[in-house]
Amino acid sequence: MAWLEGRPAITSLRAAVCDLNGILRGKRVPVAQAHKVLEGQMRMPYSITCLDIWGEDVAGNPIVYKQGDIDGRCEPTGRGFLPMNWLGSPTALLPLWMLDEAGKPYLGDPRRALAAICDRFAALGLTPVVATELEFYLVDTSGDEPSPPKSPVTHKLLDGDGALCIDDLDHFEAFFTDVYAACDAHDVPVDSAISENGGGQFEINLLHVPDPLKAADDALYFKRFVKGIARKYDLAASFMAKPFLDRSGNGFHVHFSLLDRDGRNVFDNGTPEGSPVMHHAVGGLLDMMRASSLIFAPHRNSYRRLQPNAHAPTEVVWGYESRHAAVRIPGGPNSARRIEHRVAGADANPYLVLAAILGAALQGIEKAIVPPEPMSSQPDGSGASLPLDWKLAIEAFESSLPMHDVFAPVLRETFVGMKRQELQVFSQRINPFEHETYLETV
Repeated sequence: MAWLEGRPAITSLRAAVCDLNGILRGKRVPVAQAHKVLEGQMRMPYSITCLDIWGEDVAGNPIVYKQGDIDGRCEPTGRGFLPMNWLGSPTALLPLWMLDEAGKPYLGDPRRALAAICDRFAALGLTPVVATELEFYLVDTSGDEPSPPKSPVTHKLLDGDGALCIDDLDHFEAFFTDVYAACDAHDVPVDSAISENGGGQFEINLLHVPDPLKAADDALYFKRFVKGIARKYDLAASFMAKPFLDRSGNGFHVHFSLLDRDGRNVFDNGTPEGSPVMHHAVGGLLDMMRASSLIFAPHRNSYRRLQPNAHAPTEVVWGYESRHAAVRIPGGPNSARRIEHRVAGADANPYLVLAAILGAALQGIEKAIVPPEPMSSQPDGSGASLPLDWKLAIEAFESSLPMHDVFAPVLRETFVGMKRQELQVFSQRINPFEHETYLETV
């Protein structure tokens, strides 16, 4: 409450839980009632964690239709308040997560799912150190269809490939200044920003932190800051996996290493090849990659990014340095040996992505899974293909027995049900191009 008392201009809060799609869902709360939220007195249905992308209940969801859509308890995550300065009136977000009546974590909550994986690493005396890289587009939505933005400096359309172009960054200097200021004010450790391969596409890296929950929080809040601040400049910010068919998709790359109780990086064995522990972690990642694809590519649009020659991995392979690999071992000092996981799109839920990656690595370590030989420079077709179709990804996730060791039954079942419903809704729509092609032709 001290934070709020020092900011009397704030008159309302947004108290919210992150759902399985990475969408914040909750309530607008007057500041006068903030103490109830801080004391864990807020209640919301468990089902808010598993609504579909349009906010609809999933047909047949037992949480709703058998259990009566009962409420769970909500408590603050401990992250504190985050001002939402882009709104018309001073407002702050208070992040929450869910627990049951007995005070036990509700494992259908994606943040709780990641916490459970972190607890398992802690029991082994290991601490994951995690960093994320998120790509996004600034988009002009003033026309009938979204398009790349015009430069605020030259007023010309940014319609070319601008990889690492300093000018593209400079054109949006005011936007980036606001983003960095918001991140600095809320302990989101931002590093470098670059322009990427599409007009108006950028990437901002977040620094390594020895706390996967914080890393996932940071990614979620970063996305919210970027989207909110873009509105101030009459733009939209999109983390959609593939907003433009002729431009690069938006990726969500994850770097991680593991520290033991003495703070030593267990992936480092004094050589560029890395330790057996690192190799076993890679083995687990590859072993579970197809089953995890629904986590990394959760939406219909996600599969437009995961296509051959689209600057995104499509084969279950690993290698040193090569950015064509799904799992990459970057170069650099041996003491900084780490794994980069390059499959997820920026549209994925950060908590589920980190839980799937770290959970697979943990299985690899516990089972001493030996990976195949690393690829040389480019995939040669020897690795299994990732599911390039949403339906196949749903089936791979649902049928995977190792996935039972990563996510609780309630999360697996509600996630699959939600994705099947979303797939069905899309399959029942006819797009204009179908009418244009077939209406009077066949």
